[in-house]
Amino acid sequence: MTTSLTLVPSLTAADFFAAKLAYETDPSDLAAERASGDAPLIIDTRSGASWSQGRIPGAVHIPNAQLAARIADVAPDKDAKIVVYCWGPGCNGSTRGALILANLGYTNVRELIGGFEYWAREGLATVSDSGRARQAPDPLTAPLP
Repeated sequence: MTTSLTLVPSLTAADFFAAKLAYETDPSDLAAERASGDAPLIIDTRSGASWSQGRIPGAVHIPNAQLAARIADVAPDKDAKIVVYCWGPGCNGSTRGALILANLGYTNVRELIGGFEYWAREGLATVSDSGRARQAPDPLTAPLP
């Protein structure tokens, strides 16, 4: 016997997928957006130790526990373009951060799917307390050059 759970009966598949695309971005799309000069504010919601280990260049570090208290310092405009990220697909810190921001009235918040893990695995530049780095793309996540 198969059961289905319908949370939003009026939501169509097209509505669902359109919403996903409106509220999520992936590493390659975010990198292209940054390269175009139309970069959003990028917020790393992870712990201080995680931030030190590696991050997206130019990101702002605001752990979720501090997000509500500190966001206005870096994004006073509630319509600012913001992307939040955490470690990767096994971490929901970016989802929590995006929800915090949406509940505070921020209207243009997206979550980086794949998080820092897939940013690095796609061979995009990273920075840590030791300096800048770039690893070779993982052929399971990005085409090889």
